Amino acid sequence: MSAETQFPWKAMVGVLAVATGLVLVLQVRAVRSETCTLSPHHAGMVFPVERVDPEWVCRLQSVTGNYTTVSTVGPIRAALSESMYQYLLDHPPVATALIDRLGLGLYKSEERGPDRFWGHDGEGTEGIVQLIYKDRMSRLYYLEGSHDSRLLPHVTGKAVVLLRMNPVKESNGADAVDSTVVSYTKLDNRILAGLVSLLRPLIGGVATGKLRKGVETVDRLGQVMRQHPERVLFEATDPPALPDRDVAFLKEALGRADNPGHPDHRNRPVP
Repeated sequence: MSAETQFPWKAMVGVLAVATGLVLVLQVRAVRSETCTLSPHHAGMVFPVERVDPEWVCRLQSVTGNYTTVSTVGPIRAALSESMYQYLLDHPPVATALIDRLGLGLYKSEERGPDRFWGHDGEGTEGIVQLIYKDRMSRLYYLEGSHDSRLLPHVTGKAVVLLRMNPVKESNGADAVDSTVVSYTKLDNRILAGLVSLLRPLIGGVATGKLRKGVETVDRLGQVMRQHPERVLFEATDPPALPDRDVAFLKEALGRADNPGHPDHRNRPVP
């Protein structure tokens, strides 16, 4: 059971994030496709589901409308600028590589097509994550994956993850991002799904824990980037180096963070 609710965090490894309290200047309505309806309201937030490709509506609704469990985490703050946060969010292999090389976690990720990634959280959960929709403040993902544990060996399922971001300024003037994640998971095994009333506490607890761990790992990565940008850049270029495009982005972004006039630098403790 703990299985599927774990898919979301690794895909987002770096998982990962969103902020509550935002008002989207969009028409609030459910999006319909044939006989399927996808609600825009999730955990007190409104998502622009009317912009979702109609061919995805039924697949998403099959999870959100018949979920095994639903979890909400956040808002949790990540010590990253909006541009860095979004770059890592949209390039999971970069985030997971840095997290792994810096010893912050065991996440793995590989690109498997346009906006499509394979991920593993290092704790028995793996799957495919497909980005369905994105804008400056929101992301919507569809996941299919499996989990192996002592309690429930090889459990498979699906998940829909909605993520909301809110760029903020910290008290020292540094940029950060508050994030909130809503995750709906559905087990493939009908027998296990039928026991949801008994297993929900276990599933919900694991789901919340996994989501929180993913977002907090991203925050730890942001803290290292602020305090030791040279170390992050070294890990990014140490053979085998990350792709040139990613190294170029990191050099520019970390260079700004290491500028003496940048608030992150002024408030950074001496190593």
